[in-house]
Amino acid sequence: MTHRILLVGATGAFGRRLARLLAVMPGIELVLAARREAPLQALAAELGSGVQIAAFDRERPETLTVHRPWAVVDAAGPFQRSDLRLPRAAIACGAHYVDLSDARDFVAGFPDALGAEARAAGVLAVAGASSTPALSNAVLDRLTADWRAVDQVTVAISPGARAPRGLSVMQAILSYVGQPVRLFTGGRWRDAPGWSGVRRLDFPGLGSRLASLCETPDLDILPARFAVRREARFMAGLELAPLHLGLWLLSFAVRWRLLTSLAPLSRPLLWAAGLVAGLGSDRGGMLVAANGEGPDGGRVAARWGLWAEDDAGPYVPVAAAAAMLRGLANGEIGARGARACVGLLTLEQILAELAHLPIFTRVDAASPGHPSLLRRVLGSRVEALPVRVARVHAGQERATFHGRGRARGSRSPPARLARAFGGLPEPGDYPNLKVDIVPDATGETWTRRFGARAFRSRLASLPAVGEFEERVWPLAFAFRSDLAPDGFRWRLLRWRLGPLRLPMILAPRIRAITFARDGVYRFRVLVAHPALGTIFAYAGRLEP
Repeated sequence: MTHRILLVGATGAFGRRLARLLAVMPGIELVLAARREAPLQALAAELGSGVQIAAFDRERPETLTVHRPWAVVDAAGPFQRSDLRLPRAAIACGAHYVDLSDARDFVAGFPDALGAEARAAGVLAVAGASSTPALSNAVLDRLTADWRAVDQVTVAISPGARAPRGLSVMQAILSYVGQPVRLFTGGRWRDAPGWSGVRRLDFPGLGSRLASLCETPDLDILPARFAVRREARFMAGLELAPLHLGLWLLSFAVRWRLLTSLAPLSRPLLWAAGLVAGLGSDRGGMLVAANGEGPDGGRVAARWGLWAEDDAGPYVPVAAAAAMLRGLANGEIGARGARACVGLLTLEQILAELAHLPIFTRVDAASPGHPSLLRRVLGSRVEALPVRVARVHAGQERATFHGRGRARGSRSPPARLARAFGGLPEPGDYPNLKVDIVPDATGETWTRRFGARAFRSRLASLPAVGEFEERVWPLAFAFRSDLAPDGFRWRLLRWRLGPLRLPMILAPRIRAITFARDGVYRFRVLVAHPALGTIFAYAGRLEP
């Protein structure tokens, strides 16, 4: 049986990607629809024979019956100012309806407004078959499947600067920047300005990027579906920090009521973003992190990350729509009525639509309540570590290790002063290296003795999965820990002086790795600074 799908907005940034996924789907007769015929012809020529085109205006959906669709897909947007004429027309002609809406109010009102009509017609009408809420909820369904409770959820997206963006995407973003956004935080509902709360997040596969509060349907859906006890936040970020911060500054024009909205600036801001896009990359990603109470009542945390290479990122927002249409066509999805796109698709079904693309995912899980610091940071990934490495970092009881090492570093007065301040070794060989590790309820104290000098630091886990902090009073360094061949390494995320956050441009360059080779625990640490050179570097081996 052949299913005719009318894809509205087919020539847009997301519509083109969805068209490519649908064109190769068996049993699908694809009709590309948009206002202008020339771009439709070009896209149809790219996709090959069998693809049809139709001039169609989503603002005038009364012509829908002419095309006799089995399903109608709206990939046009922006949905922040859309009404229900198109989904209502689809239902009236007995067609399923799927859209990519990320508009909070549109998705919230969708089930009640169209539910009775869709059930009577025997069709399924789905809003939000996109990164939010479809993909984000499918990820959380998997991460928290056996948890007793969810305390905190953070979802964030960050496209590459060179990723194609249309006017509708820019209009959707600017519609909420600076406007009051209702979110669940601190265990209660409150308002915060859109694009506020700027913070730096670690995106797996991408590294550190800025992100700010974004208004999407998830702000309503996540607290309700997962009974979140403390906070549910959705954030978005621009790869280029100056652009992100520039938009944050512009938000104050709305927050201070100098402008009613930034939406009228959509075209000039889209043009400006295009001018500097070449300074960024085509690599984008998504982050979903949660913490709460596990099946045994202990503290748990998990993080899922997705990153896309080679301009594949714009396929991610359309994967859920492709999976939904595939499921309807093969009979796997039998639901009828009108609803948001949550609880209908598994994570595996959505990701299967992206399997042929350079898109990668990773899951990290940790156990914040575990007595071992290493377990709190790495979680189940500890199982992949060599026995020697896991033994040194077991953290269950006080331990002393002996070994030998070699240190090097600049002999400039500032570097020597920095070493003396921290009890760090001067360059040379140390055949009698000694390390004491004293764990307690909140972390571990490490004392490394290089001859007469003792370098002492305090390590403690951080709430984010895979992160820990090392304090060398009065400085504190936050690291991200990742597995490496035969061990694990960590990289610097941020640093502070007491409570004062310090700019990363002034931070030292730190490289550290611990690993096992030939059955022996080994380590390498390098701390350098552009102004001071190598402050210290040491490498060596330890035995119990």
